[in-house]
Amino acid sequence: MSARQENVKWVDGLRGLASVLVVITHICRAFDEELFRPTSEEGAKPRILQLPILRVLVQGRIGVSIFSLVTGYVCALKPIRLTRAGTPDAAFTAIAKSAFRRVPRLILPTTIATTIIWFFCQFGVFEVGNRINGWWVNYTSPNMTPYFGDAIKSLLINLITTWTRNWNIYDNNQWTLLPLLKGSMLVYMMLIATAYAKPRYRMMIELALFVYYYVSNDSAFGMQFFFGAFLSDLSQHEAHIAWCQARKWPSRFLAPVFIMFGLLLASYPEDRPEWMGWSTMMGKTSEYIFPEGNETPRFYTGVGLVFISLGIHFSPGVKNILSSKYLLWFGKNSFAVYLLHGALLRSVLVWMYYGFSTPADIIFEDGHVEPGPNLNICGRVRFWFWLPIWFCMLYSIANLWTKYVDPWCARVTESLVKYVTDRPQGAVEQEKPLLPQ
Repeated sequence: MSARQENVKWVDGLRGLASVLVVITHICRAFDEELFRPTSEEGAKPRILQLPILRVLVQGRIGVSIFSLVTGYVCALKPIRLTRAGTPDAAFTAIAKSAFRRVPRLILPTTIATTIIWFFCQFGVFEVGNRINGWWVNYTSPNMTPYFGDAIKSLLINLITTWTRNWNIYDNNQWTLLPLLKGSMLVYMMLIATAYAKPRYRMMIELALFVYYYVSNDSAFGMQFFFGAFLSDLSQHEAHIAWCQARKWPSRFLAPVFIMFGLLLASYPEDRPEWMGWSTMMGKTSEYIFPEGNETPRFYTGVGLVFISLGIHFSPGVKNILSSKYLLWFGKNSFAVYLLHGALLRSVLVWMYYGFSTPADIIFEDGHVEPGPNLNICGRVRFWFWLPIWFCMLYSIANLWTKYVDPWCARVTESLVKYVTDRPQGAVEQEKPLLPQ
């Protein structure tokens, strides 16, 4: 009797959790940057959210790595299922369709979001953000462009540089989209190259590519793409599934150990690690286990995610939690949240905390003008009053985006696919195999 198929819905729940972590980390960067240190000052007692494991919730680097892991997992899922079923030609067709659709399905909503942000920017919605006492909001809040022609030029340039230089002044968070698009194509190429390989050798190749990106210092993207593909392959390996289902100790012992160890690794602070003993020890250890010239905080996060994902793989209970309808709802809205949260943070949330007015410029006797003093944040009561309201607003808007904008982008993509690849019915069956048998 064949082994029961593994639950794969947990991937969407994990993606939803990652989007929440990304939003939280940007709120912390904007208004409480001390949380990215192991303690507020040298010798001081750490705050609760500065403690190991708990700090993963607020420093949020793991969110980007999760997106990469999920990309590798999802892109590999159907092609591997088809190749394991002995239908590699069907896998080639699936890869071709997915790869073609992926470009417009990423670029269309990103273009719409950037254009909307650009439009509101020209009316000064980010001007308060440019004048607050916080470098991250200042840095990521775009300025108005005084002339219409220059504004149009700026929009077009940033729509292009999003996909050529990882740069968009209207939404700095879009820097991850080009690596994610490239990574999906790398996974598709690997799947085509290994379509006729035996499953165990394909998994060896996936792990070899994981090691390659480890030594290449690409912990946030390359490592995760191919480890995600490996997990996707492993989750469809019947012998492995049967082995896991016949034993309880992997889920009871191995899974929690992997998850807790991964969370501990991902806790490494990005600033002032020498202020606490545990992070100092991790920093010294990194000199021996990571490649030279690595970005240590991201590397610890990437390796930590590998252990966490292995723990999830061995734990049906954790998969069931991640497959809950609430996390799946967050997962459904994750891309919209990622595209919209930055602009809403730098405008609406900033207005909630700082008001709508910017400080008046200072005019000196000699006639030269300097900006007035930066605005200081509100008190704690007002901070915590507005934050849940803003979260509800963010996810309400994101849900509307998912309900109306995403389907429109999907319809446009399908129209493009039909226009470009339209062929007589049955043409696919008459074609020769894409690769030699």
